[in-house]
Amino acid sequence: MDPFDSSESCLVESKNAAENTESRLPWARFSSWLECVCVVTFDLELGQAIELVYPHDVKLTEKEKTSICYLSFPDSYSGCLGDTQFSFRLRQSVGRRGSWFGEEDAYSRDAPVTLQRELAHFYGYVYFRQVKDAAVKRGYFQKSLVLVSRLPYVHLFQSLLQIIAPEYFEKLEPCLEAVCNEIDQWQSPVPGLTLNLPVMGVVMQVRIPSKNDKPGGSPVKQAQKENLLPAPMMLPTIHELDLFKCFQSFLIHLQMLWELMLLGEPVVVMAPSPTVSSETVLALVSSIAPLRYCCDYRPYFTIHDTEFKEYTTRTQAPPNVILGVTNPFFIKTFQSWPHIIRLGELKMSGDLPKQVKVKKLAKLKTLDTKPGIYTAHKTFLQKDKSLIKRLLKGIQRKRPSEVQSAILRRHLLELTQSFIIPLERYLASLMPLQRSVTPWKTPPQIRPFSQEEFMGTLEHAGPRLTSVLKGDWVGLYRKFFRSPNFDGWYRLRHREMTQKLECLHLEVVCDADLLGWTKDKSEVEIVDLVLKLREKLMKAGKQQLPVKEGVLEKLEGYLQTVISSLPEDLQTVLHRY
Repeated sequence: MDPFDSSESCLVESKNAAENTESRLPWARFSSWLECVCVVTFDLELGQAIELVYPHDVKLTEKEKTSICYLSFPDSYSGCLGDTQFSFRLRQSVGRRGSWFGEEDAYSRDAPVTLQRELAHFYGYVYFRQVKDAAVKRGYFQKSLVLVSRLPYVHLFQSLLQIIAPEYFEKLEPCLEAVCNEIDQWQSPVPGLTLNLPVMGVVMQVRIPSKNDKPGGSPVKQAQKENLLPAPMMLPTIHELDLFKCFQSFLIHLQMLWELMLLGEPVVVMAPSPTVSSETVLALVSSIAPLRYCCDYRPYFTIHDTEFKEYTTRTQAPPNVILGVTNPFFIKTFQSWPHIIRLGELKMSGDLPKQVKVKKLAKLKTLDTKPGIYTAHKTFLQKDKSLIKRLLKGIQRKRPSEVQSAILRRHLLELTQSFIIPLERYLASLMPLQRSVTPWKTPPQIRPFSQEEFMGTLEHAGPRLTSVLKGDWVGLYRKFFRSPNFDGWYRLRHREMTQKLECLHLEVVCDADLLGWTKDKSEVEIVDLVLKLREKLMKAGKQQLPVKEGVLEKLEGYLQTVISSLPEDLQTVLHRY
């Protein structure tokens, strides 16, 4: 795409960019959704082994294949009979050739920070079947169908597996090939668009969230022009989980867990199955949205993981990571970790489920540990008792789980926003004034972030303006400043502010009288102006800066006019450059 081409809207531009890339590369549309599909089976001699990878030309390293094998089967302690679905996340091998998506691709520019494509990890979405089969030596048929992707679309991909996996286990490879070819016909995900995704006679209708969506608001339903037959299966979300189900046994401690996530504390979730483990970890990570969780997290982690030694060493403090585990062996291994959540089976009942207690870490026994939150963490903020009352009322009125989840999500969103808004307000004050941006000087610098200066703003512009919760907000901010989540948030916002300054500078230059400026300047100064402007235009195109419509074309026109005012020999050199 020409960096100077403008379009009527970012949505159209994103769609066109996706379509242009799709027309050039084999399996490009498929690759915009999935990295590959794997089939993992149990071999009596080899143990877990990859039976099939599709498309066949996908290159997974041996390390990645081994990790996928072990992460695609529940461990023997889970006792999963029948069909089981869960998720995992694994680190990509060092030095692996990246996907054809660049960091600055149109999707990343327009998607919310919590739904960005992973550049260093893969997600695995698993459908595992274990049923009795007399024809097999061990007496059981054991196989997993795994979707490997860079996208955190847990609800979409688990829904897709529910359609294709049962059919695959009956018809095997030809069925899988047909499904992959169908996915390769899907339009690439474009934030803000509603897409119809046909597969095996079913049309899934999904909306890809955009960073311009109002947080917590209902996405705008796009009118569908065609009458689809069969009627589409509408997915209300591509990534959200049933928070009420995931958090039901520790609702009264939600405040504490939100703080642990915000601060990027090391947490182990010990669960009875990979399903409970992965859903709980993903729900915890999502609890601080729209803030991005910038630490590592593993929805399902096993002793065979390549990072097992790294994460279980006792010679240093536990890393900033959330691990979801099911093997009781981990109780002994993680005794030195500061926060351990021990869960029982999740059972939705007609009453408030039994709430786990917060216990001292010393009470963590090697065997038969009771459910509970084992931690010494003292919460900075007081509990919100009104939330529990609302949820209890909902249980009494038999309110659907989706509605209870919406209440929880709204509560967590408001809590995170109350915490982030003072930071955003202070950050905005660090931006140079618009009038200080002039065409003939480099854009002014953003003032450095001062923690003490920020703390001074809390008295009159702190979280209490938007939150009724009392407590040690200052202490919470101080600890947050030492976490990877603050570092990730600040880096992202600083980059966005720098780009905004670049845009403002381009717009000011565009409104300036460039030709008038050149009249009393030497050829050296004019050539210097041309080279700097050209560099700015290239940068704006490469980074896809959100400049006002027409600015880049206008500047390109000025550039050509300035070049044409120079002697012919210089014009030739500059056109060649």
